[in-house]
Amino acid sequence: MATRFIISIDLGGTNLKIALLDPRYRILSRETLHTRKFSNKNTLIAAIVYAVNKVKKENRLNKNNILGVGLGLPGSIDIKRGSVHFFPNIPGWKDVKLRGILERKLGLPVFMDNDANLMGLAECTLGAAKGARNAVCITLGTGVGGGIILEGKLYRGSSYAAGEIGHIPLNEYGPKCNCGGRACIEAYIGNKRITQEAKRVFKRNISLEELSRLANSGHSKARAIWIKAGRRLGMVLAGVINLLNPDCVVIGGGIANAGKVLFDKIRSTVAEQAMPVQAKHVRILRARLGNDAGLIGAAILAAEKA
Repeated sequence: MATRFIISIDLGGTNLKIALLDPRYRILSRETLHTRKFSNKNTLIAAIVYAVNKVKKENRLNKNNILGVGLGLPGSIDIKRGSVHFFPNIPGWKDVKLRGILERKLGLPVFMDNDANLMGLAECTLGAAKGARNAVCITLGTGVGGGIILEGKLYRGSSYAAGEIGHIPLNEYGPKCNCGGRACIEAYIGNKRITQEAKRVFKRNISLEELSRLANSGHSKARAIWIKAGRRLGMVLAGVINLLNPDCVVIGGGIANAGKVLFDKIRSTVAEQAMPVQAKHVRILRARLGNDAGLIGAAILAAEKA
């Protein structure tokens, strides 16, 4: 039987990533587009269609060579209906029947889920949480997403919207969040919020990469920003750990590249704030699959559902 490939798409608030994967989930080719170049829903859908067709053409594939398209999305998804409820960080998406639209335009089966769920699926299948029965996986980027694995299965909740760790509030009166709530952890440690804080402290624009380099070379002001972020995330994770008693928490996404200074503070905060039994059991791990986790998870979803 001929090899059948999978096309994966990871749509984030900043980047749209497309890749071709083989049946062993190895990435064979990839492309990245900037999400913000596409001014509305229709142009973004058109970009997805264009990118998928480009992958097919460049690799000389037809629909018989493709098992399906896996799609990770940054918001609340109804996987049964194949629709997007809304995206907190990409305006103009509300109750969009995306799966049907893409299947008509592509002539291929499309399988979609929340991007953090797919990151969790990938990390538990091939990554840092491999072998764990109960795990919480978090993506730190434009937003803060969460995927929950319970007894070896992805937990989606009654309306397929579980895992929104980024929208757990830290207090009653904090900054307004893009989801419509207030004081969500995402409103404090999404990448836009951290770069705003860094600009205020350094009196100039500063990238997350530079901020991480400065912190890990011992710069006190840069370290303070990441320590504050780690403390806040650790507080939220302590509650999640108390509630779910997972084997591990896996943290990935661009902000996780801050590295040791961030993870040390997350771990120490969890040790202080979580209940002793849960805190002693849980491991706080850095994601192993890096920026490819969403693409690999989308491929795993497509392979399992096709």
